[in-house]
Amino acid sequence: MSQPRQSRALVIVNTDFCSSDGDVVFGTRRGAKREVEKLSNILSRLNYKVKLMHNKTAKEIEDLYQQECCCEHGEYFVSVISSHGKEGVIFGCDSEPVKLTRIFQILSSEKCLALTKIPKIFFIQACRGAEFDQGVVVECDSGEPEPDCEPDCFSDYLSIPPQTVVMFACSPGYVAFLNVFGSMFLQALLKVLEGEERHLALNRLMTRINWEVAFCCQARGTYEGCKEMPCFVTNLLQEVFPFSA
Repeated sequence: MSQPRQSRALVIVNTDFCSSDGDVVFGTRRGAKREVEKLSNILSRLNYKVKLMHNKTAKEIEDLYQQECCCEHGEYFVSVISSHGKEGVIFGCDSEPVKLTRIFQILSSEKCLALTKIPKIFFIQACRGAEFDQGVVVECDSGEPEPDCEPDCFSDYLSIPPQTVVMFACSPGYVAFLNVFGSMFLQALLKVLEGEERHLALNRLMTRINWEVAFCCQARGTYEGCKEMPCFVTNLLQEVFPFSA
């Protein structure tokens, strides 16, 4: 009996950035490499075939997604991008931008038949602007908010291909935090995938990550007290359980 095809995961982390003439444009992202390596190991344990790529240019990032169109895929395709960014854009290590819509276009049903019916799941650790989230005071008479409560609002600002879910580290216009120990967002993802929450349906799992970052994380040092609010966009038509290996 033939073995079922493995689901695939593409993990891209950029930590060092230079322009074409060798000038340093963005700061070094210390802590990013170690956390995505840990994330890659966890995905491997969850039966994903993981491709981990470090410091890729904008063109190389596009090429990596083009290559996925020629691969044999299992039930799911997961991609993690950790880099500098701004709204709708992540940056290659050459400091050139890659539009997220370009990545989604490459993986669309018109361009990539191999992924037409397969759920495509993105986790994007990158800034989406320059604003700092100062947080809000939450008052309630029912104790601490339950972690699996559904969010009150939903961002559908970005048009994504069918069967696609995109989760961002922060809300539009805001920064995403990273220090030598890692990022708020991917550390929360790691915690969920290492725990029993990995068996949850994807929308509940992502809501749990939202809760973890919103209520358990805040910046220290220069940006003492600043917060971060992840959000996700989905057009899946059914519940999926991509990490319940």
